[in-house]
Amino acid sequence: MFIQTEETPNPATLKFLPGRQVMESGTAEFKSEDETARSPLAQALFQVDGVTGVFLGYDFISVSKHDGKEWYLMKPGVLGVIMEHFVAGRPTIVEDGASASAPEDAGEDTEIVSQIKELLDTRVRPAVAMDGGDITFQGYEDGVVTLQMQGACSGCPSSTATLKMGIENMLRHYIPEVREVRAAALY
Repeated sequence: MFIQTEETPNPATLKFLPGRQVMESGTAEFKSEDETARSPLAQALFQVDGVTGVFLGYDFISVSKHDGKEWYLMKPGVLGVIMEHFVAGRPTIVEDGASASAPEDAGEDTEIVSQIKELLDTRVRPAVAMDGGDITFQGYEDGVVTLQMQGACSGCPSSTATLKMGIENMLRHYIPEVREVRAAALY
């Protein structure tokens, strides 16, 4: 099994491409070992010294590290865990099809919210996934769109620029009612 790695705009996160599907649908983010009970893969990755976060996408795994650790020391361990997981045929998530993505607006979508979600799904999320992360819709109120940044995007030095210069400008161009885009507050 050959696993490719790619750097992300976030120097603390590397993207691992195992050459096969990782998640059937949605995404899953684990910010601590305590959150990994439903993912054997995330549990195993947190056993590698220095791992601080795991993000699972459709066909990639983003792994974040402590600032004091070096990728050249951690990478062999992470690659070994990923290879062993897939060769053994273990499940990535042990729940029945539930996605760990942040809940997206549970109520009925207004026309504006539908347009925002459509633009995010078709133009933003595919590009962000290429960098090892995801952005999910959290809400829209009084012209302000709130988005949750995940994976490599969470804590990335260029995330504010991505939100303001990229996503906000695009949404304002296509949807005049949008005045501002904000990152959801981290819990």
